[in-house]
Amino acid sequence: MNADDVNVMLAEHFPGAGANCVELGGTYAVASTELSELSIRPGGYVSGPTQFAIADAALWYVTFVAIGRIEPMALTSELSIRFLRPAQGERIWARADLATATRRSVVGSVSVWMDDRSDRPTAVAQGTYVLPRAKD
Repeated sequence: MNADDVNVMLAEHFPGAGANCVELGGTYAVASTELSELSIRPGGYVSGPTQFAIADAALWYVTFVAIGRIEPMALTSELSIRFLRPAQGERIWARADLATATRRSVVGSVSVWMDDRSDRPTAVAQGTYVLPRAKD
C-alpha cells in the first residue's frame, strides 16, 4: 500500500475531499492540499476547520498504515486540536504519527504546518480512529 493507493480510494469514494495522501511510512502518514478561497478567513488566515480537516485526514491515513490496509469505514472517534499560531500560506500539510494501535482503535498525534515550514507548526492534534467490527 502506498500514497497513490490511498489517493485512488479517495477519488473513488470521496471525490473533492481535497486532502491528498503524500507519503506513508512505517508509523506515519503525510497529507497536503492547496488552499482555496473558501479556506481563508479575513486577514489571510487559514480557518480552524481547514486545519482540523487536514489533521483528521492525516490521522485517517496513518490508521491505514497501522492496520496494513485501506479501510474507508475507519471512523474518527475523537480528535482534539490546539492552534499554536496563525496559519498563512498557499499549501497546508499535516503529519500524523502513530502512538498505538489495538484491534479496535488507532491513536495518533498530528502536526499541521504551512508551505515548507514544518519547523513552525500552526496546530497540533491528537485523536483516535475506531475500526469497523469484523463481519461474522
